Amino acid sequence: MQKKIRVAIISFGRIGKIHMENLIANPKFHVTMVCDIVKPADFEADFPGIQFVENYEEVLKNSEVDAVVIGSPTSLHPSQIKQAAIAKKHIFCEKPVGSNLEEITDAFEAVKKSGVIVQVGFNRRYDDDFLAIKNRLDEIGQPHILKITSRDPEMPPAQYLANSGGIFMDMAIHDFDMARYMFGEIETVFVQGAGLVDSNIIQYNDVDTAVTTLTFENGAIGVIDNSRQAVYGYDQRIEVFGSEGMLQNSNHLQENTVYSGKLGVVSEKPQYFFLERYLKSYDTELNYFADSILEGKPISCSMEDGVKAVKIAQAAKKSLMTGEVINIE
Repeated sequence: MQKKIRVAIISFGRIGKIHMENLIANPKFHVTMVCDIVKPADFEADFPGIQFVENYEEVLKNSEVDAVVIGSPTSLHPSQIKQAAIAKKHIFCEKPVGSNLEEITDAFEAVKKSGVIVQVGFNRRYDDDFLAIKNRLDEIGQPHILKITSRDPEMPPAQYLANSGGIFMDMAIHDFDMARYMFGEIETVFVQGAGLVDSNIIQYNDVDTAVTTLTFENGAIGVIDNSRQAVYGYDQRIEVFGSEGMLQNSNHLQENTVYSGKLGVVSEKPQYFFLERYLKSYDTELNYFADSILEGKPISCSMEDGVKAVKIAQAAKKSLMTGEVINIE
């Protein structure tokens, strides 16, 4: 009988609840604990047998916990990763791994010393469409151009924007990771951005509309366009072009039925938000995490991948503020 990974969920907000549902349904995991500062009133009734604690230390000292799934606010990620590594717990951490490079580096050193497995939750790597493109990249020959479109359906609340870390750390960081995942290391970043949806966003030193140009070590060029508001839905597309051809994916629609008539052809709008579009990927990424622990398979999205995505996001912000092309260290 296959051993189960005994796991604790850190933070029981929206993403924590998604992970809880997937972990409970996954035969490779056994959820033993949940840690959050607020306990839901019906927790025992909904999740009998799962211990709820408010103190992260209780998770780390529990010998019945093999791994932690971290979905807490970004500012807590480096310290929680470091503490879990020291406690010899395997770690799945939502993106980004932090926003302060000094704190992230300190956590990274603890991870390397401990030898635990750390997987970063860039869930789009595990989307069926993006995986299909990644697995067929050799068909396009020499990579020339990468295009990523990533647009949210509506602006987040002002309270969220004030603490989000900005469009590059909060939103486009997924696209920076995807660009590296597809075409390899990035050398330079150049950004143009503006507050075209809501000009008040400038007060946060942020933008809601951005176009980022990347150059890759292999000579290819990338373009990412981001918007906080696409009125027709969640717009998620990617195209890779090379010397021998092109691969691309289209949006997932609310319904696949297309009407054709005298006045034209009409299809449904894209699915509305990430919980619809990428729901399966959250389950898939946990399977990869489990296989790294149980079978020794390579880590599919490592701490180093997480660090590099943060560096690109910070370079993008610097380019926006200075108007210059920024080299990635």
